[in-house]
Amino acid sequence: MDAVNRAIVGELLRDGRATYQEVGSVVGLSAPAVKRRVDLMIARGEIAGFTVRVDPQAMGWTLEGYVEIFCSGIVSPAVLERDFAPIPEVVRVSTVTGDADAMVHVMAANMEQIEHVVERIRTVTHVVKTRTALVMSRVVDRPGA
Repeated sequence: MDAVNRAIVGELLRDGRATYQEVGSVVGLSAPAVKRRVDLMIARGEIAGFTVRVDPQAMGWTLEGYVEIFCSGIVSPAVLERDFAPIPEVVRVSTVTGDADAMVHVMAANMEQIEHVVERIRTVTHVVKTRTALVMSRVVDRPGA
């Protein structure tokens, strides 16, 4: 990926609804040239898709936290997905290095809902321990992260 494509991606991350003309004016290309480059990046899998970012508070999610998951034995990513994807408050599950086996990012409307989610996570058979940290404020929040 060259510097121009990185600049195009940067503009699309900033505003995914920007027109090719608007992106082109920032990166120094015509709208058709931007479209060709975006189409190629999509074809090569460099751009995986376009989505909507929502304001968590507008969705009623006033609390967010990270739950470290400690499992018995080896648990595959597929098993983690199977167990945690059905929980609506779970917004991301990642395998991690260190003591924990996985990190679960949760968002909820209130402390009662966070507690309910953590208790639900704890009921999964291979989970032997959790450690939860609540987010006080987002300091850097880049799109696509």
